[in-house]
Amino acid sequence: MGAEERSPRIAICPGSYDPVTFGHLNIIERAAAIFDKVVVVVSTNTDKRSTFTPAERADMLRKVTAGMPNVAVDIHEGLVAEYAKTQGACTLVKGLRAVTDFEYEFQMALINQKLNPELETIFVTTDMRFMYLSSSAVREIAKYGGDLSDFVPPEIMGTIAERYHNHPSFTERSKGYDD
Repeated sequence: MGAEERSPRIAICPGSYDPVTFGHLNIIERAAAIFDKVVVVVSTNTDKRSTFTPAERADMLRKVTAGMPNVAVDIHEGLVAEYAKTQGACTLVKGLRAVTDFEYEFQMALINQKLNPELETIFVTTDMRFMYLSSSAVREIAKYGGDLSDFVPPEIMGTIAERYHNHPSFTERSKGYDD
């Protein structure tokens, strides 16, 4: 008998990624090391007002994951549990920065499992270097023309800076940003 062929292990990394940060990228890289395929899904959060469109966020993600052959990027508006079924994914990977993230993510994991009983959620703690980092902090720094180099990959700094270029405080402080 030959070796039994197994199905590829596919994981979904859903998030708003508005914009993607080094913290997000750390979780994606770690998921890519575990799973055969990782689909990074830009999802919409109706409770949040987005700075970047889903297409812009997906474009930024494609730029920063270009060197990861087993990572794909997609956009989905709707239930992540249902999307996972369409991709043949059995796992959601969610990053946690602190205990405060866990309560919400735990609730979502239970709901997703109710909607799709074959779907497991794995929580990955963010690397300590990025525990403080959030997309909202990046947006605030960008709004006032601060240096983003410790927070986001260089491939997308220009895109983020351009979005805030017309903000008065950005134009006064942003002498060092180039595309």
